[in-house]
Amino acid sequence: MRGTVVIMGPAYPLRGGLATFDQRLAREFLAMGYECPIYSFSLQYPDFLFPGATQYSTDPPPEGLDIHTRINSMNPLNWLSVGRELRRLRPDIIVVRFWLPLMGPALGTILRQVRKNKHTKVIAITDNVIPHEKRPGDRPFARYFLNSCDAFVTMSEKVMKDLRGFQPVKPAVQVAHPLYDNFGAPIPQTVARQALRDKGVAIGDHDRVLLFFGFIRRYKGLDILLDAMADKRIGELGIKLLVAGEFYEDATPYREQIQRLGIADRLLLQTDFIPDSEVRNYLCAADAVIQPYRNATQSGVTPLAYHFERPMIVSNVGGLPALVPHEKVGLVAVPDPTSMADAILRFFVLGESYFLPALRSEKEKYSWIRLVETLLDLSR
Repeated sequence: MRGTVVIMGPAYPLRGGLATFDQRLAREFLAMGYECPIYSFSLQYPDFLFPGATQYSTDPPPEGLDIHTRINSMNPLNWLSVGRELRRLRPDIIVVRFWLPLMGPALGTILRQVRKNKHTKVIAITDNVIPHEKRPGDRPFARYFLNSCDAFVTMSEKVMKDLRGFQPVKPAVQVAHPLYDNFGAPIPQTVARQALRDKGVAIGDHDRVLLFFGFIRRYKGLDILLDAMADKRIGELGIKLLVAGEFYEDATPYREQIQRLGIADRLLLQTDFIPDSEVRNYLCAADAVIQPYRNATQSGVTPLAYHFERPMIVSNVGGLPALVPHEKVGLVAVPDPTSMADAILRFFVLGESYFLPALRSEKEKYSWIRLVETLLDLSR
Protein backbone atom coordinates (compact mmCIF):
# COMPACT_ATOMS: atom_id res chain seq x y z
CA MET A 1 0.00 0.00 0.00
CA ARG A 2 1.16 3.53 -0.81
CA GLY A 3 -0.45 4.93 2.35
CA THR A 4 -3.81 5.44 4.01
CA VAL A 5 -6.40 8.02 2.99
CA VAL A 6 -9.60 8.31 5.02
CA ILE A 7 -12.62 9.88 3.35
CA MET A 8 -14.92 11.48 5.91
CA GLY A 9 -18.40 12.09 4.53
CA PRO A 10 -21.71 10.46 3.57
CA ALA A 11 -21.61 6.92 2.16
CA TYR A 12 -23.84 3.86 1.94
CA PRO A 13 -26.41 3.20 3.36
CA LEU A 14 -26.93 6.96 3.08
CA ARG A 15 -28.04 7.99 -0.39
CA GLY A 16 -27.64 10.96 -2.70
CA GLY A 17 -24.95 12.73 -4.68
CA LEU A 18 -22.48 13.19 -1.80
CA ALA A 19 -22.48 9.48 -1.01
CA THR A 20 -22.08 8.61 -4.69
CA PHE A 21 -19.16 11.03 -4.97
CA ASP A 22 -17.37 9.76 -1.86
CA GLN A 23 -17.66 6.14 -2.94
CA ARG A 24 -16.38 6.91 -6.44
CA LEU A 25 -13.46 8.90 -5.00
CA ALA A 26 -12.57 5.99 -2.69
CA ARG A 27 -12.43 3.65 -5.69
CA GLU A 28 -9.97 5.99 -7.41
CA PHE A 29 -7.67 6.01 -4.38
CA LEU A 30 -7.93 2.21 -4.14
CA ALA A 31 -7.05 1.87 -7.83
CA MET A 32 -3.91 3.93 -7.18
CA GLY A 33 -2.80 1.58 -4.40
CA TYR A 34 -3.95 3.47 -1.31
CA GLU A 35 -5.90 2.04 1.59
CA CYS A 36 -9.08 4.11 1.67
CA PRO A 37 -11.77 3.53 4.31
CA ILE A 38 -14.76 5.86 4.45
CA TYR A 39 -15.99 7.20 7.78
CA SER A 40 -19.66 7.98 7.27
CA PHE A 41 -22.59 8.96 9.49
CA SER A 42 -24.57 6.78 11.83
CA LEU A 43 -26.77 9.88 12.16
CA GLN A 44 -26.42 12.52 9.46
CA TYR A 45 -29.54 14.61 10.12
CA PRO A 46 -32.19 14.24 12.79
CA ASP A 47 -35.46 13.30 11.07
CA PHE A 48 -37.04 16.67 11.84
CA LEU A 49 -34.26 18.43 9.90
CA PHE A 50 -34.33 16.09 6.90
CA PRO A 51 -36.61 17.34 4.10
CA GLY A 52 -36.98 14.11 2.11
CA ALA A 53 -38.83 10.85 2.67
CA THR A 54 -35.80 8.83 3.81
CA GLN A 55 -32.05 9.29 4.14
CA TYR A 56 -31.29 5.68 3.27
CA SER A 57 -30.69 3.81 0.03
CA THR A 58 -32.58 0.70 -1.03
CA ASP A 59 -29.76 -0.32 -3.40
CA PRO A 60 -27.46 -3.23 -2.45
CA PRO A 61 -24.21 -2.29 -0.65
CA PRO A 62 -21.32 -1.21 -2.90
CA GLU A 63 -18.77 -3.98 -3.32
CA GLY A 64 -15.15 -3.63 -2.32
CA LEU A 65 -15.48 -0.54 -0.09
CA ASP A 66 -14.65 -0.32 3.62
CA ILE A 67 -17.40 1.91 5.05
CA HIS A 68 -17.59 2.72 8.77
CA THR A 69 -20.94 4.24 9.84
CA ARG A 70 -19.51 5.99 12.88
CA ILE A 71 -20.23 9.73 13.02
CA ASN A 72 -23.25 11.05 14.91
CA SER A 73 -23.59 14.68 13.85
CA MET A 74 -25.58 15.58 17.01
CA ASN A 75 -23.56 13.82 19.76
CA PRO A 76 -20.42 15.61 21.08
CA LEU A 77 -19.27 12.50 22.96
CA ASN A 78 -19.30 10.62 19.66
CA TRP A 79 -17.19 13.36 18.06
CA LEU A 80 -14.50 12.90 20.67
CA SER A 81 -14.63 9.11 20.34
CA VAL A 82 -14.35 9.13 16.53
CA GLY A 83 -11.60 11.75 16.71
CA ARG A 84 -9.52 9.62 19.09
CA GLU A 85 -10.10 6.54 16.90
CA LEU A 86 -8.82 8.32 13.81
CA ARG A 87 -5.94 9.88 15.74
CA ARG A 88 -4.75 6.38 16.67
CA LEU A 89 -5.28 5.12 13.11
CA ARG A 90 -2.83 7.83 11.89
CA PRO A 91 -3.97 8.04 8.27
CA ASP A 92 -1.67 10.02 6.04
CA ILE A 93 -4.56 12.11 4.73
CA ILE A 94 -8.15 12.77 5.70
CA VAL A 95 -10.31 14.04 2.85
CA VAL A 96 -13.38 15.55 4.50
CA ARG A 97 -16.53 16.72 2.74
CA PHE A 98 -18.06 20.04 3.83
CA TRP A 99 -21.41 20.96 2.33
CA LEU A 100 -23.42 22.42 5.22
CA PRO A 101 -22.34 24.55 8.22
CA LEU A 102 -24.57 22.42 10.45
CA MET A 103 -21.86 19.73 10.13
CA GLY A 104 -19.15 22.14 11.27
CA PRO A 105 -19.20 21.37 15.01
CA ALA A 106 -19.08 17.59 14.55
CA LEU A 107 -16.45 17.51 11.81
CA GLY A 108 -14.38 20.33 13.27
CA THR A 109 -14.21 18.63 16.68
CA ILE A 110 -13.27 15.25 15.19
CA LEU A 111 -10.50 16.83 13.12
CA ARG A 112 -9.07 18.73 16.08
CA GLN A 113 -8.68 15.41 17.88
CA VAL A 114 -7.05 13.77 14.85
CA ARG A 115 -4.50 16.52 14.31
CA LYS A 116 -3.05 15.93 17.76
CA ASN A 117 -1.15 13.02 16.21
CA LYS A 118 1.04 15.56 14.34
CA HIS A 119 0.94 13.31 11.27
CA THR A 120 -2.39 13.41 9.45
CA LYS A 121 -3.00 16.11 6.84
CA VAL A 122 -6.61 17.30 6.57
CA ILE A 123 -7.93 18.44 3.20
CA ALA A 124 -11.53 19.60 2.85
CA ILE A 125 -13.56 19.31 -0.32
CA THR A 126 -15.79 22.31 0.23
CA ASP A 127 -18.97 21.89 -1.81
CA ASN A 128 -20.44 24.96 -0.13
CA VAL A 129 -19.11 27.37 2.47
CA ILE A 130 -22.10 29.69 2.59
CA PRO A 131 -25.20 27.53 2.01
CA HIS A 132 -27.98 28.17 -0.51
CA GLU A 133 -30.55 28.40 2.29
CA LYS A 134 -29.15 30.37 5.22
CA ARG A 135 -29.67 29.47 8.90
CA PRO A 136 -28.58 30.94 12.23
CA GLY A 137 -25.07 29.84 13.16
CA ASP A 138 -23.88 29.32 9.58
CA ARG A 139 -20.82 31.57 9.80
CA PRO A 140 -19.43 30.49 13.20
CA PHE A 141 -20.04 26.82 12.40
CA ALA A 142 -18.28 27.17 9.02
CA ARG A 143 -15.36 29.06 10.58
CA TYR A 144 -14.95 26.42 13.30
CA PHE A 145 -14.74 23.67 10.68
CA LEU A 146 -12.46 25.51 8.25
CA ASN A 147 -9.98 26.34 11.02
CA SER A 148 -9.50 22.59 11.60
CA CYS A 149 -8.25 21.92 8.05
CA ASP A 150 -4.82 22.22 6.40
CA ALA A 151 -5.94 22.82 2.82
CA PHE A 152 -9.01 22.99 0.60
CA VAL A 153 -10.41 21.93 -2.75
CA THR A 154 -13.34 23.78 -4.27
CA MET A 155 -15.23 22.92 -7.43
CA SER A 156 -16.41 26.40 -8.41
CA GLU A 157 -15.14 29.98 -8.44
CA LYS A 158 -18.07 31.04 -6.23
CA VAL A 159 -17.13 28.62 -3.45
CA MET A 160 -13.47 29.64 -3.72
CA LYS A 161 -14.46 33.27 -3.23
CA ASP A 162 -16.63 32.36 -0.22
CA LEU A 163 -13.81 30.24 1.21
CA ARG A 164 -11.29 33.04 0.88
CA GLY A 165 -13.58 35.23 2.98
CA PHE A 166 -12.87 32.82 5.86
CA GLN A 167 -9.44 31.42 4.95
CA PRO A 168 -7.37 33.90 2.91
CA VAL A 169 -4.01 32.16 3.40
CA LYS A 170 -4.26 28.35 3.65
CA PRO A 171 -3.65 26.43 0.38
CA ALA A 172 -6.74 26.02 -1.81
CA VAL A 173 -7.17 24.75 -5.37
CA GLN A 174 -10.19 24.83 -7.65
CA VAL A 175 -10.81 21.59 -9.57
CA ALA A 176 -13.63 20.69 -11.94
CA HIS A 177 -16.25 18.33 -10.50
CA PRO A 178 -15.35 14.91 -11.97
CA LEU A 179 -17.82 13.02 -14.13
CA TYR A 180 -20.18 10.59 -12.48
CA ASP A 181 -19.06 7.62 -14.56
CA ASN A 182 -20.33 4.97 -12.14
CA PHE A 183 -23.92 4.80 -13.43
CA GLY A 184 -23.04 2.73 -16.47
CA ALA A 185 -22.36 3.60 -20.09
CA PRO A 186 -24.83 5.66 -22.14
CA ILE A 187 -27.61 3.66 -23.80
CA PRO A 188 -29.70 4.49 -26.90
CA GLN A 189 -32.52 6.94 -26.27
CA THR A 190 -35.14 4.47 -27.49
CA VAL A 191 -33.91 1.87 -25.00
CA ALA A 192 -33.97 4.39 -22.16
CA ARG A 193 -37.48 5.56 -23.04
CA GLN A 194 -38.75 2.00 -23.16
CA ALA A 195 -37.30 1.45 -19.67
CA LEU A 196 -39.23 4.51 -18.45
CA ARG A 197 -42.44 3.31 -20.14
CA ASP A 198 -42.00 0.03 -18.29
CA LYS A 199 -42.17 2.13 -15.11
CA GLY A 200 -45.36 3.83 -16.26
CA VAL A 201 -43.87 7.04 -17.67
CA ALA A 202 -45.91 8.18 -20.69
CA ILE A 203 -42.94 9.05 -22.91
CA GLY A 204 -42.97 8.42 -26.65
CA ASP A 205 -39.98 7.65 -28.84
CA HIS A 206 -40.52 10.83 -30.88
CA ASP A 207 -41.36 13.21 -28.03
CA ARG A 208 -39.23 16.30 -27.45
CA VAL A 209 -38.20 15.95 -23.81
CA LEU A 210 -36.31 18.15 -21.35
CA LEU A 211 -35.11 16.71 -18.03
CA PHE A 212 -35.12 18.49 -14.67
CA PHE A 213 -33.18 16.08 -12.45
CA GLY A 214 -32.43 15.95 -8.74
CA PHE A 215 -33.83 17.04 -5.40
CA ILE A 216 -36.42 19.81 -5.72
CA ARG A 217 -35.63 22.91 -3.66
CA ARG A 218 -36.56 26.53 -4.24
CA TYR A 219 -33.08 27.66 -5.29
CA LYS A 220 -33.20 25.20 -8.21
CA GLY A 221 -35.95 27.23 -9.89
CA LEU A 222 -38.46 24.56 -10.90
CA ASP A 223 -41.22 27.16 -10.51
CA ILE A 224 -39.43 29.36 -13.08
CA LEU A 225 -39.27 26.42 -15.45
CA LEU A 226 -42.96 25.61 -14.98
CA ASP A 227 -43.81 29.20 -15.98
CA ALA A 228 -41.57 28.78 -19.03
CA MET A 229 -43.35 25.56 -19.97
CA ALA A 230 -46.61 27.54 -20.12
CA ASP A 231 -45.22 29.58 -23.02
CA LYS A 232 -47.52 29.19 -26.03
CA ARG A 233 -44.60 28.49 -28.37
CA ILE A 234 -43.50 25.50 -26.27
CA GLY A 235 -47.02 24.12 -26.33
CA GLU A 236 -47.16 24.42 -30.10
CA LEU A 237 -43.97 22.35 -30.45
CA GLY A 238 -45.26 19.66 -28.09
CA ILE A 239 -42.20 19.89 -25.81
CA LYS A 240 -42.47 17.91 -22.57
CA LEU A 241 -40.70 18.33 -19.26
CA LEU A 242 -39.64 15.24 -17.32
CA VAL A 243 -39.22 16.10 -13.63
CA ALA A 244 -37.22 13.34 -11.94
CA GLY A 245 -36.41 13.85 -8.28
CA GLU A 246 -37.81 14.03 -4.79
CA PHE A 247 -39.40 17.13 -3.27
CA TYR A 248 -37.18 18.49 -0.50
CA GLU A 249 -39.83 21.05 0.40
CA ASP A 250 -43.62 21.32 0.31
CA ALA A 251 -44.88 20.10 -3.07
CA THR A 252 -48.25 21.90 -2.77
CA PRO A 253 -47.21 25.25 -4.31
CA TYR A 254 -45.79 23.44 -7.34
CA ARG A 255 -48.92 21.35 -7.83
CA GLU A 256 -51.09 24.44 -7.52
CA GLN A 257 -48.88 26.25 -10.05
CA ILE A 258 -49.21 23.37 -12.53
CA GLN A 259 -52.99 23.42 -12.19
CA ARG A 260 -53.17 27.20 -12.48
CA LEU A 261 -51.02 27.20 -15.64
CA GLY A 262 -52.89 24.28 -17.20
CA ILE A 263 -49.68 22.49 -18.22
CA ALA A 264 -50.20 19.03 -16.68
CA ASP A 265 -50.26 17.46 -20.15
CA ARG A 266 -46.76 18.87 -20.84
CA LEU A 267 -45.23 17.32 -17.72
CA LEU A 268 -43.94 13.87 -16.82
CA LEU A 269 -43.64 13.85 -13.03
CA GLN A 270 -41.49 11.22 -11.33
CA THR A 271 -41.10 12.87 -7.94
CA ASP A 272 -39.77 9.98 -5.91
CA PHE A 273 -36.11 9.43 -5.16
CA ILE A 274 -34.34 8.04 -8.24
CA PRO A 275 -32.15 5.04 -7.29
CA ASP A 276 -28.67 4.77 -8.78
CA SER A 277 -29.73 1.81 -10.91
CA GLU A 278 -32.22 3.98 -12.82
CA VAL A 279 -30.25 7.22 -13.22
CA ARG A 280 -29.00 6.53 -16.74
CA ASN A 281 -32.51 5.77 -18.02
CA TYR A 282 -33.61 9.30 -17.17
CA LEU A 283 -30.49 11.01 -18.53
CA CYS A 284 -30.41 9.00 -21.75
CA ALA A 285 -34.15 9.40 -22.35
CA ALA A 286 -33.89 13.20 -22.46
CA ASP A 287 -32.97 15.43 -25.38
CA ALA A 288 -31.41 17.94 -22.99
CA VAL A 289 -30.96 18.57 -19.27
CA ILE A 290 -32.26 21.88 -17.92
CA GLN A 291 -31.12 23.68 -14.75
CA PRO A 292 -33.05 26.94 -14.20
CA TYR A 293 -31.31 27.61 -10.87
CA ARG A 294 -31.76 30.89 -8.99
CA ASN A 295 -28.30 30.48 -7.48
CA ALA A 296 -25.65 27.81 -7.72
CA THR A 297 -22.10 26.90 -6.81
CA GLN A 298 -21.31 23.78 -8.82
CA SER A 299 -23.88 21.13 -9.65
CA GLY A 300 -23.70 17.35 -9.51
CA VAL A 301 -26.25 17.22 -12.35
CA THR A 302 -23.83 18.83 -14.80
CA PRO A 303 -21.21 16.02 -14.58
CA LEU A 304 -24.02 13.53 -15.07
CA ALA A 305 -25.10 15.31 -18.23
CA TYR A 306 -21.51 15.35 -19.49
CA HIS A 307 -21.06 11.63 -18.84
CA PHE A 308 -24.24 10.74 -20.72
CA GLU A 309 -23.52 13.38 -23.39
CA ARG A 310 -26.72 15.32 -22.89
CA PRO A 311 -26.67 19.02 -23.89
CA MET A 312 -27.62 21.43 -21.10
CA ILE A 313 -29.71 24.55 -20.69
CA VAL A 314 -28.58 26.38 -17.56
CA SER A 315 -29.10 29.73 -15.89
CA ASN A 316 -26.31 32.30 -15.76
CA VAL A 317 -25.67 32.01 -12.02
CA GLY A 318 -22.76 30.82 -9.89
CA GLY A 319 -20.44 28.34 -11.56
CA LEU A 320 -22.89 27.07 -14.18
CA PRO A 321 -21.88 29.31 -17.14
CA ALA A 322 -18.22 28.26 -16.74
CA LEU A 323 -19.21 24.60 -16.77
CA VAL A 324 -21.52 24.94 -19.79
CA PRO A 325 -19.90 27.04 -22.56
CA HIS A 326 -22.74 28.83 -24.35
CA GLU A 327 -23.77 27.45 -27.75
CA LYS A 328 -21.04 24.79 -27.47
CA VAL A 329 -22.15 22.17 -24.95
CA GLY A 330 -25.44 23.89 -24.17
CA LEU A 331 -27.21 27.20 -23.73
CA VAL A 332 -27.03 29.78 -20.94
CA ALA A 333 -30.07 31.90 -20.06
CA VAL A 334 -31.30 34.33 -17.45
CA PRO A 335 -33.34 32.54 -14.75
CA ASP A 336 -36.70 33.98 -15.75
CA PRO A 337 -39.55 32.28 -17.66
CA THR A 338 -39.19 34.18 -20.94
CA SER A 339 -35.42 33.73 -21.19
CA MET A 340 -35.71 30.04 -20.30
CA ALA A 341 -38.47 29.54 -22.88
CA ASP A 342 -36.34 31.28 -25.53
CA ALA A 343 -33.39 29.01 -24.70
CA ILE A 344 -35.58 25.90 -24.92
CA LEU A 345 -36.81 26.93 -28.36
CA ARG A 346 -33.26 27.78 -29.45
CA PHE A 347 -32.10 24.31 -28.38
CA PHE A 348 -34.66 22.56 -30.55
CA VAL A 349 -33.78 24.81 -33.50
CA LEU A 350 -30.10 23.85 -33.23
CA GLY A 351 -30.76 20.20 -32.38
CA GLU A 352 -28.91 17.77 -30.15
CA SER A 353 -26.28 16.86 -32.76
CA TYR A 354 -25.09 20.50 -32.87
CA PHE A 355 -23.72 20.16 -29.31
CA LEU A 356 -22.28 16.64 -29.36
CA PRO A 357 -18.75 17.35 -30.72
CA ALA A 358 -18.03 19.99 -28.06
CA LEU A 359 -19.65 17.86 -25.34
CA ARG A 360 -17.37 14.94 -26.14
CA SER A 361 -14.31 17.17 -26.22
CA GLU A 362 -15.13 19.16 -23.08
CA LYS A 363 -15.89 16.12 -20.92
CA GLU A 364 -12.24 15.02 -21.12
CA LYS A 365 -11.40 17.75 -18.56
CA TYR A 366 -13.44 16.14 -15.80
CA SER A 367 -11.36 13.21 -14.56
CA TRP A 368 -11.16 11.60 -11.12
CA ILE A 369 -7.42 11.16 -11.43
CA ARG A 370 -7.00 14.94 -11.64
CA LEU A 371 -8.91 15.39 -8.40
CA VAL A 372 -6.90 12.69 -6.63
CA GLU A 373 -3.59 14.15 -7.82
CA THR A 374 -4.67 17.58 -6.56
CA LEU A 375 -5.53 16.15 -3.14
CA LEU A 376 -2.16 14.37 -2.97
CA ASP A 377 -0.28 17.52 -4.01
CA LEU A 378 -2.03 19.55 -1.31
CA SER A 379 -1.15 16.95 1.31
CA ARG A 380 2.54 17.44 0.52
